[in-house]
Amino acid sequence: MVGNRKGKRGLKILLSNDDGYLAPGLRCLAEAISDLAEITIVAPDRNRSGASNSLTLDMPLRVHRAEPNVYYVEGTPTDCVHLAITGLLDTEPDMVISGINDGPNLGDDVLYSGTVAAAMEGRFLGLPTMALSLVSGNNRLFETAGRVARDMLIRLTENPLPADTILNINVPDSNYEKISSSVVTRLGHRFRAEPVVRSKDPKGKEIFWIGAPGSGQDAGPGTDFHAVAQGQVSITPLQVDLTRHADLEQLSRWLEDAQ
Repeated sequence: MVGNRKGKRGLKILLSNDDGYLAPGLRCLAEAISDLAEITIVAPDRNRSGASNSLTLDMPLRVHRAEPNVYYVEGTPTDCVHLAITGLLDTEPDMVISGINDGPNLGDDVLYSGTVAAAMEGRFLGLPTMALSLVSGNNRLFETAGRVARDMLIRLTENPLPADTILNINVPDSNYEKISSSVVTRLGHRFRAEPVVRSKDPKGKEIFWIGAPGSGQDAGPGTDFHAVAQGQVSITPLQVDLTRHADLEQLSRWLEDAQ
């Protein structure tokens, strides 16, 4: 996945997120791995949670330099990674890491997550990627997730995974010393989301707020939900091929029968 041909400090890593370039999780991630790689941040100008894999195609994108190697984009997380890799940066990075998200990306969340989408865009463009999320509670200990990211990066440089691997990592909101282990999981599944919340704007016109996500339905042993509930780091390998390969033969027979 990430080879050691350049040495750890020779790595070039692109960081992005969906919480915005000023988000504490992103800055904590950069600090945690800054001595292991050359870091460049390209992230949205504001919170773009739930943006999923959307690209901005109906207007030009503006990029602003906040400080050396830190850029913010008036666009989505996918825009940020796409711009960075396809022309914004003079040198292509070796890897994309997205996060640390302020909240979980468990089960169905990956369909909507801008954090996961940024990692997927890096993979679409040929780079190994990780998405990191803190299953945040009252503590909001981003430092714990930062240490997990550092551990994973060291492990990947020493023992690379296949280049097409996307790792979706969810970290419990607790002290690093209290984390019992890291486990490989599958995506669980949530109950149906709560109903929309009806309200009215100051002019009396009806508006709607998207309801809260459902709790874990398929959340038993082996799932990402179960792992974080047990105080473990959940590591789920993702892929970008959405084809349901097991159904190809059955669907072909169904189509033939209908003709």
